[in-house]
Amino acid sequence: MKMMRLRSVATAALLVAGVATMAAAQALPIDPSRYEGAIQAFEAADRENMPPPGAIVVTGSSSIARWNDAMPAALAPLSVIPRGFGGSAMADVLHFVDRVVIAYQPRAVVIYEGDNDTGRFMVPPATIASELEQIIAAVHAELPETRVYVMSVKPSLARVAVWDKAQETNALYREVAAADERVHYIDVATPFLQADGTVMDDIFIDDGLHLNEKGNRIWASTIKAALMPLEAQFESTND
Repeated sequence: MKMMRLRSVATAALLVAGVATMAAAQALPIDPSRYEGAIQAFEAADRENMPPPGAIVVTGSSSIARWNDAMPAALAPLSVIPRGFGGSAMADVLHFVDRVVIAYQPRAVVIYEGDNDTGRFMVPPATIASELEQIIAAVHAELPETRVYVMSVKPSLARVAVWDKAQETNALYREVAAADERVHYIDVATPFLQADGTVMDDIFIDDGLHLNEKGNRIWASTIKAALMPLEAQFESTND
């Protein structure tokens, strides 16, 4: 009798653990309104000094937001409009696409999302890719010739446990880009991997997630190399 009770307790414990694991794997709700203040701050800056049309909008999560100030110099001579808002997910860019992308009438947009989607909100890769497709459709409905560059999710020490989901997301990004000649995939993952496939351990700040100076140099050179072949021709050579 005692053994049966122990087995029942063990079985119940396993069931509870299984339910907890399933719950943890479910996508968490994303409320874009939490970034209303950040978007309004961009709009206030625009009222003071509106960027000219025909530039390249670069938007995305904290890896972009932390790089906003350094981005113009890092990507020169390309004309860029830094519009990263930290902690965001693909659903947030979709929600604000009119205000954070289309409002600038850009010739191109670069998007970095998927890091928080897979590592924080547990959004399924297929959902992330679908949201990306909706962003692209919204941009092309207003700006049919605008090129869209989607950056891969980068690997990090902090999110090794969900790297498989990030890789699934990156594979879907590639498929989205392959289906439209106006959409391009930027692989920022491979430059951060060592020969054995593990992520470099000297490219992050203490949190193991955000890039340090070395990481940002690799990041910038990879993005710039991807953009220059198509985008450099649109930059003025006048002093």
